[in-house]
Amino acid sequence: MTSFSLEEKVAVITGGSRGIGKSISSRFAHHGAVVHILDVDDESGSILAKELSANGSDVYFHHADVTDQPAILELFEKIYQTDQRLDILVNNAGIAHIGKLENTTEDDFDRIFSVNVKGVYNCSYAAIRYLKDRGGSIVNMASVAASLGISDRFAYSMSKGAVLTMTYSIAKDYLDDNIRCNSISPARVHTPFVDGYLKNNFPGREEEMFEKLSQTQPIGRMGKPDEIAALALYLCSDEAAFITGTDYPIDGGFIRLNS
Repeated sequence: MTSFSLEEKVAVITGGSRGIGKSISSRFAHHGAVVHILDVDDESGSILAKELSANGSDVYFHHADVTDQPAILELFEKIYQTDQRLDILVNNAGIAHIGKLENTTEDDFDRIFSVNVKGVYNCSYAAIRYLKDRGGSIVNMASVAASLGISDRFAYSMSKGAVLTMTYSIAKDYLDDNIRCNSISPARVHTPFVDGYLKNNFPGREEEMFEKLSQTQPIGRMGKPDEIAALALYLCSDEAAFITGTDYPIDGGFIRLNS
């Protein structure tokens, strides 16, 4: 068996068709997992599943709104009945919001909470009964915003702080069930979201602003989705069997070296 093998493991990855989620889905499939991609983007999800399946992997796409608990419960039951096991859940689905307290509306706050917090709860709640069968791993996507103050990220920081503390609670409560739960806290990662943000907010200045944002990481660049995926793979593999209840910053030195 090769290192970091996910052979014979069944993984569910939310928000798994784009950006970081796409890289996680691809890497898990490459390392032998049966991958179920959950996303609201039908086009991207279907294309990715077909591409990975064409390369010999077992990958399936499911349209899923993580805020809809009845639909999520039904979907996880369907996945379990099909594969007769569930080993890995990666709670990656999330949305961003820019704004401080005074310009965050109630609708903004509720939307962020519904996806970033309730979505993690819904999927973890749906998965836990199946993970208890034989143990497994949950990885939650938090953020450096959960651990330190970032300007104009009030609601987003709130949501990722909740993800972080849910991680600790799940890890504590399910030790005896051999379920590990950890979180990953990226700093800025170069995804299509970043490109879209720059295009919409700084037309004609995209390259300048990209460089400026890159330099906020002490290492001098943004992270790459594949780098986050590599950490997720490790945390879900048997090589990480001694790790639970831990948050992993992957931030180019952002938390400790930005002074």
